Amino acid sequence: MKKNNYYAVIMAGGVGSRFWPVSTSKFPKQFHDMLGKGDSLLQRTFKRLSALIPKENILIATNANYKNLVLEQLPECSDKQLLLEPAMRNTAPCILYAALKIQQKDPNAVMVVAPSDHWIDNEQEFINNIQTAFNACEDTDILMTLGIQPNNPNTGYGYIKFENDDADIKKVINFTEKPDLETATKFLESGNYVWNAGIFIWSVKSIIKAFENYLPEMNRLFCQGAQTYNTKLESDFIAENYQKAENISIDYGIMQKAKNIYTLPVEFGWNDLGTWSSLYEKLEKDKQDNAVVNAKTIFNEASGNVVSTSKNKHVVIQGLNDFIVVEKDDVLLICPKKNEQDIKQIVTQVKEQFGKDLV
Repeated sequence: MKKNNYYAVIMAGGVGSRFWPVSTSKFPKQFHDMLGKGDSLLQRTFKRLSALIPKENILIATNANYKNLVLEQLPECSDKQLLLEPAMRNTAPCILYAALKIQQKDPNAVMVVAPSDHWIDNEQEFINNIQTAFNACEDTDILMTLGIQPNNPNTGYGYIKFENDDADIKKVINFTEKPDLETATKFLESGNYVWNAGIFIWSVKSIIKAFENYLPEMNRLFCQGAQTYNTKLESDFIAENYQKAENISIDYGIMQKAKNIYTLPVEFGWNDLGTWSSLYEKLEKDKQDNAVVNAKTIFNEASGNVVSTSKNKHVVIQGLNDFIVVEKDDVLLICPKKNEQDIKQIVTQVKEQFGKDLV
């Protein structure tokens, strides 16, 4: 049931350089229809959240450079719903800014913070989980995160250890950043670990109190602008002061310090779409396990490839296995899937050799 004190903040400021050449600093992955489904990842996230949260209560936090892109893709949003970051300062400053802005409108608000570029299969289950978390956070001074039930010992995600009792909502014991394979395997075997998806739920009262306790300097900085939030003076205050904030994530700044952290273990078919391989997992595949976005293809003695091109590009692949083949405008990337972690370094090389316009 939509309630007026329900709010969401969609984090849409990243560059997504591991998805180069489709994702570039001018047009990052959250604004692309990465799976060829008809909506960009941002549009999909907005639609998903608006099933529970009034559309006017959904705020988009993004880089000031992406203002026009956001408004173009989300015509139902007004300028007032945009939190435009004039400098990159990680997630903590942005979340505090959003919480103070929401508090001005409704001190009894509860809010969810969600990335703009994740994929969720079972959207109704996701909404049910957010509702469960909202109910808990309205009643109790807790900070919550959704914990994804792990199905493999993935070393690319952070892990959350919880107290294994009968309660649906579990008290968090600690967080572990990207463990090695041996450690991740032990975590899975123990049964009381979940992946940290970076989806947070809390009341504005609880999160602001946490900032007062654990990041007091940042809290003081943003509270100086209290009178400007939701007025014409807000953008001037943010332009002048935002870059003064410490560059720190909500995980390091608050979640790993606070004592009232809880998680709701969930299963709704989650994928963080962080790499070409994670996208490959979500795409339909042919009998040779090739996955294609947009292209018209012929595969001969080729398997396990992911191919993404402009619409209706004709692509013939002979004798290639487990490769990423991506064409966009005047760039072509061909890279073994096992080396996809090198794409960030490749982007740096492209910038140096061909110029920043391509990245």
